[in-house]
Amino acid sequence: MTNRWLANTGGTRGPEYAERFRRLAAEGRDMHGEARFCDALLSEPARVLDAGCGTGRVAIELARQGHEVVGVDLDASMLAEAEAAAPGLTWVLDDLADLDPLPLGGRGSFDLVVAAGNVMIFLTPGSEAEVVRTLAGMLKPGGILVAGFSLAGGPDGAGATIGVDQYEDACAAAGLTRRTRYAGWAREPWIDGGDYLVAVHAMPTG
Repeated sequence: MTNRWLANTGGTRGPEYAERFRRLAAEGRDMHGEARFCDALLSEPARVLDAGCGTGRVAIELARQGHEVVGVDLDASMLAEAEAAAPGLTWVLDDLADLDPLPLGGRGSFDLVVAAGNVMIFLTPGSEAEVVRTLAGMLKPGGILVAGFSLAGGPDGAGATIGVDQYEDACAAAGLTRRTRYAGWAREPWIDGGDYLVAVHAMPTG
């Protein structure tokens, strides 16, 4: 089946998305809640994979905070914007549903993997659990997986494709344990039935 992001956007939205976030930043909007959230989970400079990095907003800020960051996305137009904004970082064109770990440094090589920006609801339908398993496999023992996504559907015609229980089941099947969950990147308390999930899971150390 076709990836939902490419099906809904045509893989040409990079310039539009980059300009949108530049405009919001110029208006004084906070663009870095996801990066702050992830940085707070890390006690020292770490190796981070931004899975579905888009134009690089989260990855670039995490790099600015001192982390070694790799960004991966399947939309070449988005990656072109990321590369233009931060040519010194590593950007990899690949599909999370069929991810090659080698260009990213290999399995088990990241302290934290983040999938922000509704990545989970724009995947190829039916691949969600496999993507979670793949991202979990990129973690070192004790590494952290962070995902944030709408439970009520997203922009560009994306409907909700994975719920809280399904995501939790996928994490458990991938060998992850839940640390906590929130209703937003500012750590709003989670309430069952909410429409946005930020979930933090960890790979056991033993």
